[in-house]
Amino acid sequence: MGAIITLSLLAILILYLGLYKAEKALLPVTLIGLALALIFELRLWGENPEPLFHGMVLFDRFSVVFSIACIVLSGLIVSLSKEFFHSLKAHVAEYYALVIFSLIGAIAITSYHNFAMLFVGIEIMSVAVYILSGIRKVDTYSNEAALKYFIMGAFSTGFLLFGIALMYGATGSFDLSILRDYVTDNTSSISPLFYAGISLLLIGLCFKVGAAPFHFWTPDVYDGAPTMITTYMSTVVKVASFAAFFRLFDFVLTPLDAYWTPVLLTIVVITLFVGNITAVMQNSFKRMLAYSSVSHAGYMLFAILAIGPLASNGLLVYSIAYSLASIIGFGALYIVKRDVGSELFESFNGLGRKNPLFAGLLTVAMLSLAGIPFTAGFIGKFMMFSAAMSQYHILLLILAAFNAVIGVFYYLRVVVHMYFKNAEDEFVLQISPMHMTIFVIAFIGTLVLGVYPDVLTSLM
Repeated sequence: MGAIITLSLLAILILYLGLYKAEKALLPVTLIGLALALIFELRLWGENPEPLFHGMVLFDRFSVVFSIACIVLSGLIVSLSKEFFHSLKAHVAEYYALVIFSLIGAIAITSYHNFAMLFVGIEIMSVAVYILSGIRKVDTYSNEAALKYFIMGAFSTGFLLFGIALMYGATGSFDLSILRDYVTDNTSSISPLFYAGISLLLIGLCFKVGAAPFHFWTPDVYDGAPTMITTYMSTVVKVASFAAFFRLFDFVLTPLDAYWTPVLLTIVVITLFVGNITAVMQNSFKRMLAYSSVSHAGYMLFAILAIGPLASNGLLVYSIAYSLASIIGFGALYIVKRDVGSELFESFNGLGRKNPLFAGLLTVAMLSLAGIPFTAGFIGKFMMFSAAMSQYHILLLILAAFNAVIGVFYYLRVVVHMYFKNAEDEFVLQISPMHMTIFVIAFIGTLVLGVYPDVLTSLM
């Protein structure tokens, strides 16, 4: 709980710094606050996990690992976004504060042990991102993204709350331990209300993670929101949402897998095909990444289908691998659009010759997203496929392998443009030391996880 309190105080402090025009102190203070929150999470590592605050939160190893991941990713993204935030000129502190408030919600939903905390955490995380999506007030696309995200979030919250209400009606409690006891003690006589609650919760959570056919406006939101905000949504928000998804099904609903597995299996297949086929059809690099995030949600749902220690490790590795590659991909897009003025694939023409280091880092990120060996993305996919194989989902694996081949095509498209296409105008991208440092950190993480995945798997 120390991390949540620290981050809450940090967000308030940042607002005061903005009030007194101390803009140069915003990033250093934010990073120091994130480091303190990280220390509080690490202090929980060796403790025996017990539900705290009347069973509202549980800081077990799963929660601590994913909370640390969210904090570290937030630190990288905030550092990467410094130039973007300060280019907005007005109310810079509010943007830093909103990211921190959203991170508080992300940590809450990775640690919840009560449905009340799940709902509060999701709303704290989401409301801040609604605002961040529309921070470019004069940009109609940004305003549209914020409105669509708000409507979609409100719609999904309705399903989530209705499902929680039905499960409460069947058990009389929001506490996950009581729900688990109800399931294990009454496997043959579960209330129909409880089954209906599972269905509605599944729909609500699929909305939150961007799984098809519940993705609706997710690609539009990713495309319309400022690129740096999209980076945060596609990494921290997605990682925390999947952690919450996995926690519920692993802790409570595993004995009822015969009921929800066929439904989730269908959702996974639809998500893979919709995400990959639509991504192939895009001419914009940003929309390609947006639709590919839908397909990655499908791969991460493998962990829910094959719940167990192998699945939790696979989810951790895959989510970190996807996040590191996305930071490079979206960060590179921000720089190219800033200097070239376009998000189309043609904007990357000739970068392999003009900016070889930059192009090399982006190439590794695309290879990781495509699942090429010796990258973290390959290990993540391998672990997810292994988990699915352990549950004998053979047909799913065949379809997933086919979709992985499709993914290779559209991810390598940008590589082709960088190395085999000539640019009409001769220019060299201006990449700040801060941007390059973040890219190199993400690049090293991608390669280290691709060769030594035990760096992460040993933590769970």
